[in-house]
Amino acid sequence: MTTSNGVNKSRSKYIYFDYAATTPVDAEVLSAMEPYFKKKSGNPSSLHLMGQEARRAADDAREQMKNFLNASSLREIIFTGSATEANNLAIFGVIKAMRYWPAKLPHIITTAIEHKSALAPCQELEKKGEAEVTYLKPNKEGFINAEELRQALRPDTALVSVMYVNNEIGTIQPIAEISEIIKEYRKNNLKITPFFHCDAVQAAGFLDMDAQKLGVDLMVVSGHKIYGPKGIGALYVREGVKIQPLAYGGEQEYGIRPGTEAVSLIVGLGKAAEITARWKFDKNNLEKILKLRNYLIDELLKIPGIQLNGSRENRLPNNANIALTGYNMDSLLINLFEKGICVSSGAACGARGRNPSYVIFAISGDRKRAISSLRITLGRETNKKEIDLFLEKLIGTLA
Repeated sequence: MTTSNGVNKSRSKYIYFDYAATTPVDAEVLSAMEPYFKKKSGNPSSLHLMGQEARRAADDAREQMKNFLNASSLREIIFTGSATEANNLAIFGVIKAMRYWPAKLPHIITTAIEHKSALAPCQELEKKGEAEVTYLKPNKEGFINAEELRQALRPDTALVSVMYVNNEIGTIQPIAEISEIIKEYRKNNLKITPFFHCDAVQAAGFLDMDAQKLGVDLMVVSGHKIYGPKGIGALYVREGVKIQPLAYGGEQEYGIRPGTEAVSLIVGLGKAAEITARWKFDKNNLEKILKLRNYLIDELLKIPGIQLNGSRENRLPNNANIALTGYNMDSLLINLFEKGICVSSGAACGARGRNPSYVIFAISGDRKRAISSLRITLGRETNKKEIDLFLEKLIGTLA
């Protein structure tokens, strides 16, 4: 069964509220990918007809991503195996390229609430003595103070890494404002650095992804967050930004990310980006999901003991994150799943761990709150009937 917006809907048994973790593959995306698993399965590095057919398909997808991000050239788009790899490539790649700096160590500015795939590389560089890192703390709503970032800039600052939207609480950071601060610093100090890296994985489905307007130097997108396939991501690298590869042994992706290209997945990402841009262009789609999200939050806050994590207004239009302090989240999630509800207690990549959410702890300072929060994220298929049923099941579970 396929919905009117092209998404394959086969989860009739469950109500899905975990779109921040992953989205289903759009039927149009799946259709575009299928030939490259079968008849058109050539290696894009081969010179024969099937190889060149695959090369054209990958180049077409690169053009779609170029348009999606408003990149200046195709060379600014690097396909990777995931957004995690892309974030690692951006951070390690920039620092590796600056190993011969006059400065003793390159300096990185990031935040305490970045996704693990950006936070962990910074921590690893710090641990190995290859960089100094400043971690900016968010306020209680999850926002970074742009002026604090300005004060943290130093002559040896090589990289600023701030995510567009937080994956847990949906907070939207002032990326364009941060970019202007960095540009002003570079101009006043006659420098080309620091470069500005932005994890835009959660933002891609809803917000403006124009790299020129945002003023970023490196930006990351994931396929499976925008109704594309898993196992594919993209890194935008502004022309003039030097990064070193993490792997060697091939000239694919302009020598930055060697290895035979997964043409089917690349085609899927390109098509997903094209569909997402079209979906966002229709403001009715965004208004619909925002209206549903606001209704959900209003109804949740009527339940005694529930508090909202993050900003009430300046958050992603599909995100609601609530604190249910005192409840055992494992039991709550299992009970909800048994009732047909799929939600998350935080980032999907950390769901198997027992540690409290470092994001919730950073904004609240409350460990109990950090282990007792629930993330509910809506998608293109979500409707009011599903939200009402979720509220009914949640109230019944909490009783």
